[in-house]
Amino acid sequence: MKYFFEHWSFDPALIGVIVTVLCHELGLRRLQVRSRASRVRERRRRSWLFYAGLFVLLLAIESPIDYWSSSYFSVHMVEHLLISIAAPALVVAGAPWIPLQFALPVRTRRSLGRFFYLSSKASGFRMLGRIVRNPWVALLSFNAAMVFWHIPSWFDLSERNSFVHIFLMHGSFFVTGLLFWLQIIRSFPMKPQKNAVWQVGAILGTNVVMTFLAMAMSIFTNVSWYSVYQHVPGVSFPPFADQQIGAAILWVCGDFWAAPVLGIIIRRAINAEGSLSGVIDRITHRNEVQVISARSREGATASVFDQG
Repeated sequence: MKYFFEHWSFDPALIGVIVTVLCHELGLRRLQVRSRASRVRERRRRSWLFYAGLFVLLLAIESPIDYWSSSYFSVHMVEHLLISIAAPALVVAGAPWIPLQFALPVRTRRSLGRFFYLSSKASGFRMLGRIVRNPWVALLSFNAAMVFWHIPSWFDLSERNSFVHIFLMHGSFFVTGLLFWLQIIRSFPMKPQKNAVWQVGAILGTNVVMTFLAMAMSIFTNVSWYSVYQHVPGVSFPPFADQQIGAAILWVCGDFWAAPVLGIIIRRAINAEGSLSGVIDRITHRNEVQVISARSREGATASVFDQG
């Protein structure tokens, strides 16, 4: 049991999460004054998802998971999946954006809104916002971060340099995770910019990338990739076996998160189109083809009459 109760850390991230929760609660209280009871209950339900995401993030970086990740690659893989997939998904589902804005004083909120949305001086910020919110940028950056930080040289560097490890590796996992899930999950006032077909392709494509990465670390090699795990004091477990377990975690967890998300997306598409056949028609563009064919036949008939 000492593995679960020892080696907890309490770094500034905990203070940041506490301040974020307090600001969110303040925003909820201010919104409650001007909202219907149904909206208040809806925001409260979403807030629990947001807080769950922050808890998962803290679990990854403050609990013994972070401590043992320095000794075992398999534990490090669990940490990566919590930071890049589980925590961002819950935060996005919690939609904390409006409550956090209302935590600011009214004058500050209005002046910032006018600056970022109307001022010509903020045009660069608006352009950057459009770029990072682009669905393809979100998809590619998320998968690029996952692959890049498992390249041996960069992974070893992150283990030897705490700034690279915390701010660059973990930061990129969490931020790109947020951008990715914003294209899958509705997060008021933001919503995914692509339809269900694109979302299904994004989930499947990401799962393929994770599967190939797992295969590369386990099936397509017979040596440990990471020198930082070669001679860890007190660890007798073979590094390559540990790497294979980490790869299996990445492989299996990829299927576990992808399957239910695909089910939700498909159900959402069926509700939007009215039936599964409607979804298939939308994917195959069958209705559009039928309309074009009908118009072509009408045009041909009209030309015959004109010639007559």
